[in-house]
Amino acid sequence: MFDSLQDGLQAALKSLSGKGKLTEANMRDGLRLVEEALIEADVSYSVVQDFMAKVTEVALGQKVLKSLNPQQQLLGAVNEQLIALLGPVDSSLHLKKDVTVLMMCGLQGAGKTTTCGKLSRLIAKEGKNTLLVGADLQRPAAVEQLKVIGDQVGVPVYSEDGATDPIAVCRNAVEHARANGIHVVILDTAGRLAIDEELMEQLKTIDKQVGPDQVFLVVDGMTGQDAVNSAKAFNEALELDGVIMTKLDGDTRGGALLSVRHVTGVPIKFIGVSEHMDGLETFTPEGMASRILGQGDIGALIGVAQDAFDEETVRKAQENLEAGQFTLDDFRTQLEQMAKPGLMQKMMGLMPGMGDMTKAMGEANPEEEMKRTRGIIDSMTKKERFNPKLIDSSRRQRIAKGAGVSPQDVNELLKQFDGMASMMKGMQGKGMAGQMEMLNNLRSGSMMDAAGGIKKTKLGTGKRLTAKDKKSQKKKRASAQKRRKRK
Repeated sequence: MFDSLQDGLQAALKSLSGKGKLTEANMRDGLRLVEEALIEADVSYSVVQDFMAKVTEVALGQKVLKSLNPQQQLLGAVNEQLIALLGPVDSSLHLKKDVTVLMMCGLQGAGKTTTCGKLSRLIAKEGKNTLLVGADLQRPAAVEQLKVIGDQVGVPVYSEDGATDPIAVCRNAVEHARANGIHVVILDTAGRLAIDEELMEQLKTIDKQVGPDQVFLVVDGMTGQDAVNSAKAFNEALELDGVIMTKLDGDTRGGALLSVRHVTGVPIKFIGVSEHMDGLETFTPEGMASRILGQGDIGALIGVAQDAFDEETVRKAQENLEAGQFTLDDFRTQLEQMAKPGLMQKMMGLMPGMGDMTKAMGEANPEEEMKRTRGIIDSMTKKERFNPKLIDSSRRQRIAKGAGVSPQDVNELLKQFDGMASMMKGMQGKGMAGQMEMLNNLRSGSMMDAAGGIKKTKLGTGKRLTAKDKKSQKKKRASAQKRRKRK
């Protein structure tokens, strides 16, 4: 997320390091690089000017220029102004006791219908049942798409076959929700390829006659300043309560995100960070500012971890730990959960200081690594999986032969298991926040090593695999696959 903006801001901060003496001149050079990074990210020029004026006032103050750590002082100033630029944000949906009606609007292609499903899933976590309403009668198959999404997230969809009046559909849906004890109604209204008078009049009528409690605009974060312009137009017509910005996992420069609040006065309430139905996050200015500066986001990390790891599996693992057990079967289960597509990269991207390591892991294939790990563990006996200390040199040779790998590969896996077992025991009795803080402090422990891409040295340290290391590993895996095929 925002790789180029992160790189630009970090380059600006690094430009101040190694200076024999910090002066107003070289501080201005660093500030110029900050400004260039923002402009390159397609941030509105008026926003850049206002932002830089506030940062410059702090950065050129005597407190910073005479500081023993000017980089940290400037980082703090940029972070503070980013938070001010992005916030404040009230993340609550303010759900009522009876029926809360949320109206979703936006241009075609922004991901509005998919976001309806993601939002309903997020609301379900609060114990509220939801009704999706197919009120987009303009786009062919829009209602059918909403039904498919409803099935995916387990939420009912209200629609009327042959309907031509979206206002009537919305009114009837709200009445249906009241009659059936449904807490939240999400109206999926029609969009257009561009803003036009007919679209706005239709939305105004729904707003007036149905009276939604909150109106959200879904905008494509990859469209840059176009997203800001559409937000202004929709807000003038409907008085938006918030913006949901999608596709922030794509090639997004960040300009729209940093500009919308300042230009329109409308807060960003949620962000779309993946195509999956769980890829919608509550927006927090503090967390986003931290991510932009490459400092991670522990709050979001805890949420991802809670969603990603199966509650029953975690409970069983904790019971085993309390009984003084952590077996290779538990180890495999933990790795399988972390090997979900994109999960490890996402979690590490949210850990402070892990940006470079995430890039280093970019070429790692979790599925391939998981198959290899599973093959090694499956070649062990039940007793060996329960008590790895039984695995001596001869057993290691037998396991390697059965898995089609080298004895060294088996040895590396056992070392990784020992590292994770120590870490899991260290986490015993800690809450989720404590566990995430421990992971952050470890920076590179057995979990990261097991996921591929990091060469283990000693606990708490690590280095990227060299091209030679990667080539060697690739040859070993290819040879093992050939042996398996021959068998």
